[in-house]
Amino acid sequence: EIEITGIHIDSRLIEPGYLFIAVKGTQTDGHAYIPAAIEKGAVAIVCEELPANLVEGITCICVNDSENSVGKIATVFYGDPTSKLKLVGVTGTNGKTTIATLLYHTFRYFGYKVGLISTVCNYMDDESVPADHTTPDSITLNKLLKRMADKGCEYAFMEVSSHAVAQKRINGLKFAGGIFTNLTRDHLDYHKTMKDYLKAKQKFFDDMPPNAFSLTNLDDRNGLIMTQNTHSQIHTYSLHTPSDYKGKIVESRFEGMILNFNGKELAVQFIGKFNAS
Repeated sequence: EIEITGIHIDSRLIEPGYLFIAVKGTQTDGHAYIPAAIEKGAVAIVCEELPANLVEGITCICVNDSENSVGKIATVFYGDPTSKLKLVGVTGTNGKTTIATLLYHTFRYFGYKVGLISTVCNYMDDESVPADHTTPDSITLNKLLKRMADKGCEYAFMEVSSHAVAQKRINGLKFAGGIFTNLTRDHLDYHKTMKDYLKAKQKFFDDMPPNAFSLTNLDDRNGLIMTQNTHSQIHTYSLHTPSDYKGKIVESRFEGMILNFNGKELAVQFIGKFNAS
């Protein structure tokens, strides 16, 4: 038996007692850094191909897809944090940061302990941690979510990028719900086509469990496509299309707007139709 004290996919960040997961990336192949990870103190390796020279005392575990395994391993190592709080993901080309941040502040206003994972900053209730990606890697994600759970957070809201879905960074996380904002031409340097970009977003909802919810924007032409294969409970919103949560702009001023949703008015300090939608 060996004791694993930490896990990582970056050989430069390996410390004595760590598990190193060798992932084949788009730029580099982690398998090339297995010797460096062992030299830094790794006691176990997860890989798709066994190293040419096996080192005595080092445990090697061979898997079919190490990228797919990272999230699952991280979830187990950090005690399955998303089983201890309700995690809601927000995906779409535009509006992810705004919606996730508004939900974070709204729930805190009503007295809940809440976490936030966003492009701008990450929060464990009132504690902030700088952000460097829209959606962090699987290990960082689980580490942040564990800290939220340990602080007693009941809810967590996070931005879910198409890159994160395609690169399996959210594997192993249990989502209580997902929100779709919109889809416009973006990230085609990575996804190559709009069809691939749409599929990455759609997979987020495809993987939702039956007890989760999916909230989708019917004013976007891809709104229904996003949830067509999901097993979750589907809810819809819009400004122009018949939906479960139908909104309209009652009044728009320089200092904000008055909105009406299903007959209830709401004053917000935002301007612009794009913020209302």
